[in-house]
Formats: sequence, structure tokens, C-alpha cells
Amino acid sequence: MATPVVIGVGDFKNRSQKLEDAIEPAKLMLEAIRLAIKDTDLPSAVASTLQSSIDSIAVVETWTWPYPDLAGLIAKDLGVNSRYKYVSPHGGNQPGKIFDEAARRISVGEAKVAVVTGGEALASLTACAVAKKMPPPGWTKPAENVDSVFTASNTDLLRKNLGSIHSIGLPIQVYPIYENAFRAHRGQSIQQNTEESAILYSEFAKVAEYNPVAWNYGKPAESPEAIATVTKKNRMICFPYPLLMNAFNTINLAGACILTSTDYARELGIPESRWIYPLGGAGTKDVDNFWERPNFHASPCISRSIDAGLEISGLTKDDIDLYDFYSCFPIVPKIACQHLGLDIKNPTKPITLLGGLTSFGGAGNNYSMHALTEMVRQLRKGDKKYGLVLANGGVMSYQHVVCLSSQPRKNGSAYPSKNPLPELLSDLPVPPIEEHPEGEATIETYTVEYNRDGSLLRGYIVGRLKANGHRFLANDADAKTLKELSNQSEEQIGRSGWVRKDTEKEGRSLFSFERSTKL
Repeated sequence: MATPVVIGVGDFKNRSQKLEDAIEPAKLMLEAIRLAIKDTDLPSAVASTLQSSIDSIAVVETWTWPYPDLAGLIAKDLGVNSRYKYVSPHGGNQPGKIFDEAARRISVGEAKVAVVTGGEALASLTACAVAKKMPPPGWTKPAENVDSVFTASNTDLLRKNLGSIHSIGLPIQVYPIYENAFRAHRGQSIQQNTEESAILYSEFAKVAEYNPVAWNYGKPAESPEAIATVTKKNRMICFPYPLLMNAFNTINLAGACILTSTDYARELGIPESRWIYPLGGAGTKDVDNFWERPNFHASPCISRSIDAGLEISGLTKDDIDLYDFYSCFPIVPKIACQHLGLDIKNPTKPITLLGGLTSFGGAGNNYSMHALTEMVRQLRKGDKKYGLVLANGGVMSYQHVVCLSSQPRKNGSAYPSKNPLPELLSDLPVPPIEEHPEGEATIETYTVEYNRDGSLLRGYIVGRLKANGHRFLANDADAKTLKELSNQSEEQIGRSGWVRKDTEKEGRSLFSFERSTKL
């Protein structure tokens, strides 16, 4: 069995948003791969040998552009005939997952040199959309049967189900539901919770300010007060998250890692001081329908992935020197911190190397690829030995954890032969779901969505029927209920009300704090 090592990492940023400067994602990825090859510090002739030896290319699916064969296109542009070419499904967990799988392929001899990469050009594509123009000539012809290149290609959340009937399922709606439940479970006030999130994200912004790859590099970090205060520029999206607590995806970024075996790295002449060892990885998936999960104040998917990732890497949480927790919204790093016993506002160890998806930039599915590249750089410095990257995807739906080190695995054993976790968590108790609830009920968790002008749009309630404890989804039934739900001085979770069917929209349920004569 071979020992896998990372020998090169690269990140590429196209900061320009001018239409004439628009570079498609595949070209951004190629630049990141070239930078990763350059990062090996090999002479040009040897670097060419390394490039020609690339026989495994795995790509994180891009949001930006519907490619017919993205991995094949990259292989062609690199001038290699890779045996293994793969484009992942959508998901922010995918950088960790394909990195883990690439290390495994190196370990078992299925690959000699493996590249993992991903990238987005959403800033350029948005600029084109605003100008009502197509991207510049030269972008790869999109895949057939695509309605519009300006429409996000991940349509999983558009399926008709109980969530879509109630107009809920997007990340901006579901993560706040978790945050509100997490707050109530810990007995925090709304003010305390907002302050905690603002402090967390202000500290993240300070990291991005000094990270050259970050979209906000050089921009003074927002203060906790600025992040917490709702204004026209920092409007409330879905309570309790104003804009500066939401992921920012309008970026042009790509990242890449190159992995090989210690034997080939030595043959190429790459010094051991440049090697970083993948130790192991683990990940699993929760059910797609968020309303079918055990609760909303924890994530078994996150906790089990962290625990299994540590165990299979031969580590404990005390061994870890550096963390990077995916952070599309504050709730993800908060849950990870709570599980690991880290103080959310003042952790004893770094919990982001990048600065979070608001300040670094939410690179579509590819954020954690940049966490992996930066983890390699940090571990090469020599003063830290072990790092852990948590990659999250969907609506807290799927996770993958990867551990890396400046040293080989402690016991000298081979890289783990498989992911130790099941593909889907199916052993968790879940309350029965009532699709047509009627009667008195309590609020289990909730959020309120706002219009762009700051007015109230809609309430989303996850509730429990008092009669049998069954769970249901509902929208607000009336303006008075919606206004009360938006009250930020009083906790709404645990309050009683009544739920009934909507007579105008089939399948939808409505919740009110006042009993309706329609019951």
C-alpha cells in the first residue's frame, strides 16, 4: 500500500467583474492546477513530467456553467489522458469527499498522480446577466437540454413535497430554523444569540481581510455591531440572519490539490518538508427532507462525521491544532464548536482558515477546497501538526470531514480503505409527520422571511400537535400571527397556537396564535 501525500496546492481568483474579463470556471480551475504544479517547486522539466503523470481528475460540480464533460475538458486542456475522470454531484461536502477518495486511490495504487479541483465564476456570470449579455466568446458550449445558462443548475430544492408546498427548502430559510432552535435549546435570549453570531462572523471577517485569496481581502472587517444591526444595506433575509450572516456566492474563485505517493514524490525530488499527509476522512448524509430529522438544535450528521473522521485518522479532538468549519451561516460552526467543546465566541483554536462564506466568499460547492489548500499551507509552516476540515452541504444535509498532518499516520498503517460511515443516517428516531394537521399546537422552531424593502413576507413554522406530538409544517395564517412571529424581544419557540388546512392552496397548513372559527 502506498502512502498518499499532498505535494501541491493552488488557488486562483479573478477579481474583475468586467464583462470583457470574464473567465469561465474550467479556465479558472486550470489556472489553479497550474499554480498547484508550480507550488511543488519542481524544475520546469520535472514539473512537465509530473503534469503528464496525472491519471486521476476529480472535479467538484460547478454552479456557474452546465458543462457536458467538465473533467474531460480539464484533462484535454492539461494534455493528459487520465484513466479516472469524475465530476461530483452538487454539495459543499464534495471537496472533502473527492479529496478523501483521491487519497484512497493513491493508497491502493489506482492512481499515480491525482488532481482534485473546483471553481466558480458566479461574479462574472451575474455581471453578464445584469447586462443582459452572454459571456464572452470562447466559453465552452453549454450542455444540451439546458433552459438557461443563467439559472442555477442545482434544482433539487424545486421538487414538489411538503416543503415546497409551504415555500420552504432553500438554505436561506432552513439554516435559520436550526439557529432559532439552537438558541432556544440553550436558553439564550434573541439578543444574546444575535450578539454571539455577530462576534463569530466579525472574527471570521478579520481572517478574510488578510487572506489574499479571499474575495474581501484587504477590506476592513465588519464590526460585530455592523453585522448585528439591520439596515438597508444589511437587510434581514430570514430571521435571525441579516445579509452579513448569509453566504455570499458572487465570486470568481478556483482551487486545486495535487496528491501522489511518497515514493513518487521522492522520485520527483520533492522534499519531505513540502509533503502533507491526508490521514483519513469520513462523511455521511442526513435525510433530504429537513422536517424528517430528529430535531433542529443539533446535527448528528456533523457530530458523527467529526467523530468518525478523527477516529479513522487515529486522532482525538485534543490532537487537532487547526480547524476550518464550513460556515455558510453561523449555525454550522456553532454546532461543530459545541460538539467539540470549543467556545463559540472565543475558541482556543482557529475554527476558520479562510474567513467564512460571507467574507471569504461562498465558492458555490467548492468553498472547502480552499480550506484544504490553506490547511496544507498552514501545516507546512511546521508549528502546527494536525488539521481538520469540515465540509458541509445542502441544508445541513451532508458532511465530509478530512484530517491532514505534517506527519504520517501515527501507527504507520495504510490510508483507510473506506469511509467508515453509512451513506445515509437511518437509525435516528423521528417524530411522525402530520401532512394535514388540525388542532392546538406548539412551535418547535420557526423563521420569518422578509422582502427586499424590509417588510414581512412569510412565516415558516415547524410545529407539534398537542394531541399526539406529531410534527407538521405550516405558514402564518394571518398578518397578526406573522407580526408576532417577527417579535424579536420575545421567544416564539414553545408558544401555543392552532393549525388548520389552507382552503385556498391544496396541501398547505396555516398556523395562528388565535383560534380560527374554521377549525
